[in-house]
Amino acid sequence: MESNPVLVEVERSGFVESRHRGAAVGLAADGTVVVRAGDPDVPIFPRSANKPVQAVAMLRAGLDLDGELLALAAGSHSGEDFHVEGTEKILAGAGLGADDLRCPESWPLDPETQQDVARSGGGASRLRMNCSGKHAAMLATCVTVGWPTESYLEAGHPLQVVIRETVEELAGEPVAAVGVDGCGAPLFAVSTVGVARAFRALVLAGPETHEGRVAEAMRTHPQWTSGTRREERRLMDAVPGLLVKCGAEGVDAFALPGGRAGAVKIDDGAMRARTPVTVALLRALDVHEGADDGALGELSVVEVRGGDGVVGAIRPAPDVFGR
Repeated sequence: MESNPVLVEVERSGFVESRHRGAAVGLAADGTVVVRAGDPDVPIFPRSANKPVQAVAMLRAGLDLDGELLALAAGSHSGEDFHVEGTEKILAGAGLGADDLRCPESWPLDPETQQDVARSGGGASRLRMNCSGKHAAMLATCVTVGWPTESYLEAGHPLQVVIRETVEELAGEPVAAVGVDGCGAPLFAVSTVGVARAFRALVLAGPETHEGRVAEAMRTHPQWTSGTRREERRLMDAVPGLLVKCGAEGVDAFALPGGRAGAVKIDDGAMRARTPVTVALLRALDVHEGADDGALGELSVVEVRGGDGVVGAIRPAPDVFGR
């Protein structure tokens, strides 16, 4: 990764004070690599960018979810009240409750919801944790199939075996390493280009397939895969038909109708660098028709503040993709 180029610069008062290196890859509609920076063939942990693929695996195993609840199962929610209610609905449908979740307790990701919870005397909870929708769906899958629920996070559990097989199939490569995600679930490493291939497979699948159902649920209900105020939701609002999912430690993955796709991994894990690079990559893939250029412009630059004013920006490095 030391050879990966600078993808993002942090400028303050006309001085570049920080730089974020990383790898990025863009696929044409036919799946060929047409844009690349750094080495996208090095295995990474996609973190939550794997969630849509995990959701596909759960449907294959027998999970029965659609619409907003399927989007929640494939997302990293902000802990808003409707996310909690949706997670409780998934659990209740399986005859389970919040005590069955094995994800850690967490405060909501959404700052406004954090304040509301604190004002009401609440605190961190498993239901507010951004992965609780996925965990609820994992438990519901186990109940549907008859698999044990207590051990659903073990790498050798039948559910996790199906998830690993699905990751390998859609990424088009074997898993390079197995770890533990922040939520406690098994984490399967593939390359950055493998992540892009998986997202491409989702958008190209037919509407009645498991892959197509996950993609449609996420695109129809973007506020359920992230939140009402998150960048992913704003990206999907700005680009018609876009499917995008972030992952911790600076990962983004996306695909467009017709098969163009891409993925980004920031070497130092800085989440602030992720969206500006993703917008630059979308533009390098000639995303223009129907896109809200104004909204994309806002997402491509993150303000750097000094005192009460804006004194700089976090933006893609000049000519980051050679155009």
